[in-house]
Amino acid sequence: MSSRRLEILRAIVDEYVTTQEPVGSKSIADRHGLGISPATIRNEMAVLEEEGLITHPHTSAGRIPTDLGYRVFVDKLATVKPLSAPERRAIETFLEGALDLDDVVMRTVRLLADVTKQVAVVQYPSIVKSRVRHVELVALNTSRVMIVLITDAGRIEQRVIEFSHDVPENFLANLRTQLNQAAVGQRLPDVAARLLPLLDVYSSADRRDVATIISTLTEMSMEKPEEKVVLAGTANLARFREDFTAQIHPILEALEEQVVLLRLLGDVTDTVQVRIGHEQNEKNLRETSLVTVGYGTELNPLGALGVIGPTRMDYAGSIAAVSAVARYVGHYMSESK
Repeated sequence: MSSRRLEILRAIVDEYVTTQEPVGSKSIADRHGLGISPATIRNEMAVLEEEGLITHPHTSAGRIPTDLGYRVFVDKLATVKPLSAPERRAIETFLEGALDLDDVVMRTVRLLADVTKQVAVVQYPSIVKSRVRHVELVALNTSRVMIVLITDAGRIEQRVIEFSHDVPENFLANLRTQLNQAAVGQRLPDVAARLLPLLDVYSSADRRDVATIISTLTEMSMEKPEEKVVLAGTANLARFREDFTAQIHPILEALEEQVVLLRLLGDVTDTVQVRIGHEQNEKNLRETSLVTVGYGTELNPLGALGVIGPTRMDYAGSIAAVSAVARYVGHYMSESK
């Protein structure tokens, strides 16, 4: 495809995203400074239409992008739009004062919906992908001990054990040190193999208590609770009601299903992915587009986040916002270790 034709496609996408009106050759000639006549633009638009990149919405002389046209735009033309100063300040400060992981996730999803004016989705960090940050043993009384497992994603798991005898505080302090030396920094699925050798360090009198605590910690690290996705900004879809040929209700119903949201975010990496229209696997979402990326470290994404909106989406702006928010979430989690 010629560079001139690509620039005309860019102009059509940019103008249609802004105005929601079919774009004509005269409008492109007047507003986009391509240095070619409306007649030449019409000829190039005819080729773009033959290639399936733009289409007539009705009898209007203007054209609108197709799903394929948006795909070419994203792959070849979309440049990341610089965030405005207020957007940058909002993203930089949105985690300030966050109390815990739940607070971080809720602040993130609300911010993303506000910045992009789309539906925002944020997946909780996967416990299976997390690593141990700290293990704590808390004596609730002389025979009850609370085990606390904290991951690098800020997730906290707790379990209380009731012993049939008093447990000395110095025993708990020593075991706490041993557990952290063995487990901190390890992936949760690997915790069991690192903890079992500790049994050999203790006397036969203490071994049963150590085994009870190690067994409980192993269960906590191997559990796979249902992953959770939170959502914000569904009301933003109402702003784009005219973009959907059918009712908006099936889209909202799909977004209410956790299993649907988990599938949307299931194969996300640390590279931004854009799924447009009919590229969506979920039938009820095929009039929408999805922009997603993983957050965490480059080699170990802990979860994913993204935005869903109409195919007439500001892709460059959405990509920039999603990328920036993911970076700040990942930075926050690494800094809070």
